[in-house]
Amino acid sequence: MLHPVSAELDAFLEAHPDIRFFDAFVADLDATEHGRRLDGAAIRTVFESGMPLPGSILVPEADGRAREPADPGFDDGDADRPCRPVPHSLVPVPWLQADGVAQLQLSMYETDGRPFFADPRQVLARVLDRFHRLNLTPCLGLGYPFQLVGREHRPGGLPGSPARTAGGRRTLDKHFSSTIETTDHAAVLSAIQAACRTQGVPASAPRPGRGTGQFEVELASQPDALAVCDQALRFRRLVRQVARAQGLDASFAAQPRRPLAGPRLQVHASLRDAGGDDLFAAGGLAGSAHLRHAIRGLLDTMVEGMAICVPGPDAYRRAPPGAGPALTAAGSVDGRGAVLHVPADDGGHRRIEHRLATADANPYLAVAWVLAGIHRGLSRGEEPPPALDGHTGRFYGGAPPPLHWPAALERFAASSFAAEYLGGPFTRAYEALRRGQHGHSTGPD
Repeated sequence: MLHPVSAELDAFLEAHPDIRFFDAFVADLDATEHGRRLDGAAIRTVFESGMPLPGSILVPEADGRAREPADPGFDDGDADRPCRPVPHSLVPVPWLQADGVAQLQLSMYETDGRPFFADPRQVLARVLDRFHRLNLTPCLGLGYPFQLVGREHRPGGLPGSPARTAGGRRTLDKHFSSTIETTDHAAVLSAIQAACRTQGVPASAPRPGRGTGQFEVELASQPDALAVCDQALRFRRLVRQVARAQGLDASFAAQPRRPLAGPRLQVHASLRDAGGDDLFAAGGLAGSAHLRHAIRGLLDTMVEGMAICVPGPDAYRRAPPGAGPALTAAGSVDGRGAVLHVPADDGGHRRIEHRLATADANPYLAVAWVLAGIHRGLSRGEEPPPALDGHTGRFYGGAPPPLHWPAALERFAASSFAAEYLGGPFTRAYEALRRGQHGHSTGPD
């Protein structure tokens, strides 16, 4: 069904009469945007019939080129497919206010209206449909990290040194959760907050992370996982652009600089039934049966999802021991050393904090994998092992998680669970993308 030229477009143009141009884009498997700048007449055509783009643009080669038509999933010669507006994604671009620019996110479909298999947003929608059929609603929030760095880049394209402070100095010391970082970068952080308000991104005030120039925001929990990831995509885009306007760069790399700890993308998940009741909240400290079964599903599928949640070789090659949550398939209640963390007191609600993903993970795919694991656990109804009491240091069941990128990719490619929940054509295309990128990755620094 085509997105109508509806109140959204007309109301936006009425509220923003100075807008003259529209950046319309889709996001590929790396969460990189591809699209065009359009004028007012062209954007109306996009709302009426979509914007045609080749499907291979969502699965690019390592150097950014479109894939060959014979590659996985493109046996039709890579014909153009319609990309249609994502609801509520038409927003002003504050850093281009003087140029009168707005932006619009698109999602790709087949010409017969079916979702396109390689669109990350459609992959998440596929997983969410399983919950909807059970009259269940996942509530999602994200802890999103980023690092402010200098504009210069090191050899191999790696991000530069930590950003200079307002006084012109560089600080290399760690100030974990220190207000020093917030004060030093007050101007750019304030501009980021203002851009979030303009673009409808419900983000908390940035707080300092574990390394110099590292910050994290929380995107508010909502009963609409697609909307949360749409906002996450806007957040990534606006952070980079606002930092650039301030003479800096912003990095979402898994670990921009050694030996500083790499930031983690946290997925906060809870579950509601048709009446709005929190299904994780009952059961006291041990949690409800729904919570325990969800944890078991996440533990059982964690190893196979390393290539989704930690999607590049840098995080495997350069992560120092003890940097962030241990890469073990383990869970804890109110213990922050585990990949799965359940806060003991969350205002009468219970949630699972999934802490495996790195900041460069595609938010749609990371969330899709987490929700798929939860659904698998609910479907099987099996109990998890006892929660860990202290720092994680042991594995749960079977072989330990792969600590090398090729091994992680092999586990994903062989996963029947991935093919079942994300789709066989998607898993093959994702594997082809990552194998190509592995051959173009940078060497150890």
